[in-house]
Amino acid sequence: MPKDTSIRKILVIGSGPIVIGQGCEFDYSGVQACKALREEGYTVVLVNSNPATIMTDPEFAHRTYIEPITPEVVEKIIAREKPDALLPTLGGQTALNTSMSLFKSGVLDKYNVKMIGANADAIDKGENRLRFKDAMLKIGLDVPLSGVAHTMEEGRAVAERIGKFPLIIRPAFTLGGQGGGIAYNREELEEIVFRGLDLSPVSEVLIEESLLGWKEYEMEVMRDHADNCVVVCSIENLDPMGVHTGDSITVAPIQTLSDREYQIMRDASFAIIREIGVETGGSNIQFATDPKTGRMIVIEMNPRVSRSSALASKATGFPIAKIAAKLAVGYTLDEIRNDITRETPASFEPTIDYVVTKIPRFTFEKFPKANPVLTTAMKSVGEAMAIGRTFKESMQKALRSLETSRWGFGFDPKDPEAPTHADIERKLRVPNAERIFWLQTAFVTGWTMEQVFEVTQIDPWFLGHLKQIADEGLDIPNHSGEKVIASIPEAERTPERIAEELSSRMRRWKKLGFSDRQLARAFDTTEDLIRAGRKKYGIIPTYRLVDTCAAEFEAYTPYFYSTYGDENEARQSDKKKIIILGGGPNRIGQGIEFDYCCVHAAFALKELGYETIMVNSNPETVSTDYDTSDKLFFEPLTLEDVLNICDQEQPHGVIVQFGGQTPLNLAADLKRHGVPIIGTSPESIELAEDRKHFSALLDRINLRQAEAGTATNEQEAVEIAARIGYPVLVRPS
Repeated sequence: MPKDTSIRKILVIGSGPIVIGQGCEFDYSGVQACKALREEGYTVVLVNSNPATIMTDPEFAHRTYIEPITPEVVEKIIAREKPDALLPTLGGQTALNTSMSLFKSGVLDKYNVKMIGANADAIDKGENRLRFKDAMLKIGLDVPLSGVAHTMEEGRAVAERIGKFPLIIRPAFTLGGQGGGIAYNREELEEIVFRGLDLSPVSEVLIEESLLGWKEYEMEVMRDHADNCVVVCSIENLDPMGVHTGDSITVAPIQTLSDREYQIMRDASFAIIREIGVETGGSNIQFATDPKTGRMIVIEMNPRVSRSSALASKATGFPIAKIAAKLAVGYTLDEIRNDITRETPASFEPTIDYVVTKIPRFTFEKFPKANPVLTTAMKSVGEAMAIGRTFKESMQKALRSLETSRWGFGFDPKDPEAPTHADIERKLRVPNAERIFWLQTAFVTGWTMEQVFEVTQIDPWFLGHLKQIADEGLDIPNHSGEKVIASIPEAERTPERIAEELSSRMRRWKKLGFSDRQLARAFDTTEDLIRAGRKKYGIIPTYRLVDTCAAEFEAYTPYFYSTYGDENEARQSDKKKIIILGGGPNRIGQGIEFDYCCVHAAFALKELGYETIMVNSNPETVSTDYDTSDKLFFEPLTLEDVLNICDQEQPHGVIVQFGGQTPLNLAADLKRHGVPIIGTSPESIELAEDRKHFSALLDRINLRQAEAGTATNEQEAVEIAARIGYPVLVRPS
């Protein structure tokens, strides 16, 4: 089916400011959509209020309005621009709600603007809790026992009808589960229902039976005008039901379903997207299964691109937002070429031969009064993603990508000292940001898998793999060089045999995802010595391609992840190479603005003829799109991982100044290892970042500054504060 030539001008609505539940993933999807529509010859008009986004740069839309995303403002833009169509599904909940308001108020009819991607009825059917429930029952799919309430009285009546606590409350048309929660008693019910009704733009909440402890899954599905459907990616939550999927550790592809169970869920996904009426584009559909009985129920559906869509795109290499935009203007999946293989069409379902792990990033330390318990309302501010050949390798890489001073699955200085059984049980039983690390604590202190499952309800498949990491980590100190050599019969202690024994152990640990820092701690040595020993015995990572097809077809886009295998798919060129270090997961104080800088650095260096190489671990960003730079390494931003990439690529220079604090902290060590840092030098970075050095600089150039002092311990800090006089402002270097 050719593109729709009756459309000439399309209005794209962005997502506005970054808030919890709606982050830079919508900048990524907006950029892809604008590029795709311009490529097809359409005039693109964009409205967004976030100046830190790539999509608001002049080259992505023909006209860009930096304006509030409200129905009143967007109506004025429609009146002025007179677009033929409105694309509402790529700007998150903000764009969806604004578009629905414009439809209901008659603005779209008044100016003869049609919705593309998803029509108003499909959006309402997917977002309206009662209509969605009725639709699922109509097609024979199971849903939780539930009821919809628009007032507190109706809420009490629904709870009475269900007849038991706990209850799950889900407001309609809100972002990231905002306003929802789990009520364990009548008092909590009334508190959450009141909040949910207030935050829902349609004053509606769904109250449903508790599914706490059930397994949760997601399907990222696409459909075109000809009713072709594909599953782009299947995702499994490590945390059981009760934790918002944005706050849960997730793994792709699904690990714990049989093929028969997966096919049932796949068929159900296609039935749902057809019944809801999403004619073109992507949708995220969430399921739960009872681990005891196998009963499968439908939780909810997002009839739009979501955070999970960005994750699915980066996990598979399948550009969901770009293809959704092309489907919206009339193309079918079989008419759109896969950019990565250049052979297969978009109707070819992605197949992946690796494991992807996403871990949310929390910043509760910034808000000490915030409730750190994870529920159905989202609280994470970002996420990190890692790719490995196994779940164990992928998990350890993802944990060290969080940039929370953790080196993997524990075995680092932040491991708790002598925790009691009660401490561990409390941290395991109540979902919290640190629970994954307390799983390690439980296993190394003797908890069995059965005991851990009893208090967490995390699937035994995951617990088994995590316990293997913990058991190996405990055993590593027993394999120091001296002990390994001593274990070899004296007559067989040849240099070759010693090298074989040492390298086989090191390779095993690296395949399990252990970082050099974890190994250095186990052997009471330095990371540099571990690295040197590893390289001496040829234990270096290889790089594999993300190709959407499990290597069935050649991949043309150099999008890599590291592993410790035999085959290295990294490609070399004669061009001068520049590596740009990204910002890692979003958190308070380091967000989308640094991705903006990294992306523009890549664009500028490309224009100058350099081969650009991006290193980042954030799946929400434009910088980790496969076509932003010449090469993409989806890797943790740690010294070990960046040095490995530098060894592989031998860059002309590495730029650390655009990715925020994360790459700045690596600058001095990278230079110490001979990596050419270009742009701002490590010495200048230290001069600006170190409070003591910066203060001395101001004194030297005779600039006035507030009276201050630098402390490296509590006693020094108290003495300096007494000298200056209270109140004092404390700033870490």
